[in-house]
Amino acid sequence: MKLLTLGLTNFRNHKKFSAELAEKTIVVGQNGVGKSNLLEAIYLAATAKSFRASSDHEMIRYGEKVGRVKLTMVRSGEKIDLEIVIHDGTLEGIKKKFFVNGVAKRSTDFGGNLKAVMFSPVDMELLSGSPSGRRKYLDLIISQSDREYRRSLISYEKGLRQRNRLLEQIREGEAERSQLFFWDRLLIKNGNYLTDKRAELLNFFSGQGTEGEMIFKCGYDRSEISEARLKQYETEEVMAATTLVGPHRDDFVVEMQDADQENNFVNVAKFGSRGEQRMAVLWLKGGEFNYLNQADDCPVLLLDDIFSELDHKHREVIETLADAVINKGGQVIMTTADEHVVPKQEWKIINL
Repeated sequence: MKLLTLGLTNFRNHKKFSAELAEKTIVVGQNGVGKSNLLEAIYLAATAKSFRASSDHEMIRYGEKVGRVKLTMVRSGEKIDLEIVIHDGTLEGIKKKFFVNGVAKRSTDFGGNLKAVMFSPVDMELLSGSPSGRRKYLDLIISQSDREYRRSLISYEKGLRQRNRLLEQIREGEAERSQLFFWDRLLIKNGNYLTDKRAELLNFFSGQGTEGEMIFKCGYDRSEISEARLKQYETEEVMAATTLVGPHRDDFVVEMQDADQENNFVNVAKFGSRGEQRMAVLWLKGGEFNYLNQADDCPVLLLDDIFSELDHKHREVIETLADAVINKGGQVIMTTADEHVVPKQEWKIINL
């Protein structure tokens, strides 16, 4: 799996951009010129969602109504054209349209055509950040390899909004509790699929073992959703007008121990040093790559100015991962403000 070309129109700060991509491509430019936006566009093509934007219209160039991302990739010897058209919402409320080889697709059918592992400085705050950020991290990974997960996630999120709206109406005396029955069934069915797949991914991570001198594993704080648990919190849910159980309240932790110790795991976010937290994130990223690489096609590795955030020891871990991607016939695309980070003769350089 390799990207051949990338084209942007009114995407973020890029009015018009196009480039051919190589097996090893480095985008060089000063901060603020839009290097990260190129990687965001590629990751959008992989997941159908932005890892940065809180709403779709943020990806459209200021003052414009429509943005566009176009990529050409090759997979198993076949060329595939991917396109995302982003509207500001004024066109019949449509915000994103997806096309594969010119044919319109639903987001559930579009995501996963391209697989990518994204590593940016923001990821360094993954363990110490919010649970919602960690849930989104899991969702973006699994959605690339499991169409049913993408469908279940969309259905669950829509159902959750409807159920919370109904809880508010019940609190205000405008609806009956019996009206929750349909939404309860929908959330239980889709929610259990989401949590089962998240558990599989986290168990896969834990099976990856060591990173350097440390042993890491993941702990899943799973918020079960069932008839019994919804019944348990029915009074509190009406009072809060919020669904209090389910995968929208999941979280996970990464635990570590020294390789020469036994059964003495501690929470990295709480007790790990800054260096140990970074090593744990690198361990997660390695696991993410291995998870997506279980199929025949090697995912594209996207490195967003990450070397500026790491010391020599941690850079070596990333370089080892990048070498592994190339050795498996994959592709690495990275950004940097310093073109001397890598030898020119080994990389195609795109200057912004």
